Amino acid sequence: MSAGLHGFAPARLGAVKDAFAASFEAGEELGARFTLVERGEVVLDLWGGWADRRRTVAWDERTLAPVFSTTKAVAALMIARLVEQGKLDYGQTVASVWPEFGQAGKGAVTVEQAISHQAGLPGFPEPMDAGLWVDWDAICTKLAAMPPMWPPGTASGYHPVTVGYIAGEIFRRVDGRTIGTAFRQDIGEPFGLDLWVGLPADGEDRVAELQRPSALPEFGEINDATRAAFLAPWSSAAGKAGADYRRMEVPSTNGYATAEALAKLMGGLANDGWLDGGEILSPALIAEASRERIRGQDLVLPFVMSWGAGFMRNEPNFPWGPGTQTFGHSGWGGACAFADPERRLGGAYVMNRQGTALMGDPRPKRLIEAACAAL
Repeated sequence: MSAGLHGFAPARLGAVKDAFAASFEAGEELGARFTLVERGEVVLDLWGGWADRRRTVAWDERTLAPVFSTTKAVAALMIARLVEQGKLDYGQTVASVWPEFGQAGKGAVTVEQAISHQAGLPGFPEPMDAGLWVDWDAICTKLAAMPPMWPPGTASGYHPVTVGYIAGEIFRRVDGRTIGTAFRQDIGEPFGLDLWVGLPADGEDRVAELQRPSALPEFGEINDATRAAFLAPWSSAAGKAGADYRRMEVPSTNGYATAEALAKLMGGLANDGWLDGGEILSPALIAEASRERIRGQDLVLPFVMSWGAGFMRNEPNFPWGPGTQTFGHSGWGGACAFADPERRLGGAYVMNRQGTALMGDPRPKRLIEAACAAL
């Protein structure tokens, strides 16, 4: 294996190893890891490079990467588990569990509409203190009172940050715990997954240091929804809240994980819900959570999108190989995690040199396509 790269790749997946090495040789990576799980077994696990910008700390098996919106796949799974338990229905209104949310014309917004980015709350159009993002209750109060920016249910418009507070508050109102705590107690700890919603206090020394991109992503034509979601100075904590925000259990942005943990989780969803001998979700609920809720030109992202109940669907853009039933989520800078039920294949890619692609970063795309071709 090339110098600086570690892990394993069987001969049949040699093309994946070669593609991973080529990304480093081309200077496209600082540090990265890519893991594949087929039929419940880890079949490839590669990592290499550096965990810091000064290139003094090697990326290793314990390095945690910030995975940003890839965290939304965890939120979708945890909401699906409530549905499976009979505690929640995708078709019921958000206001039925969170009455305050019904203000300003949002009384009919359903759970599945809210988590598939149809509620019209992609961000806050009016100026606010960006430090407010560390106050969970204050943000939920603002979202509950906010009029939607388009008629709910008529279109999707990606909610990069706010959907985490919406899904998280729905979950908390029903379950009593935060999504991050419930995930750790019910899945993360029992299955030994190094995956966290909200950085653990002892995790700071394991987190890869990000190398930010030199340019903004290409958002296409900028509208009010795009501006509120991504471009307003208050659209995210954006470093203003520092460590306080990193520790918050915001299940839209604040995931920290190894590629192995993410791949095992998604591999379970690709394998009829079975993860290391335990069922995390039934096949029926996997199909229900990942089926299409809306398709069309997104009002925030410059793509035609197909959304499941919180999951990004592979169609019609195919960032994760050729599978028509594949689902998962991408994250800012290039991270991604996916489940391909047709191939019983789950995978994840994490890195610390961020790219500008909003979806389908070419680095993991090459790896996934090489894997699918080989398998």
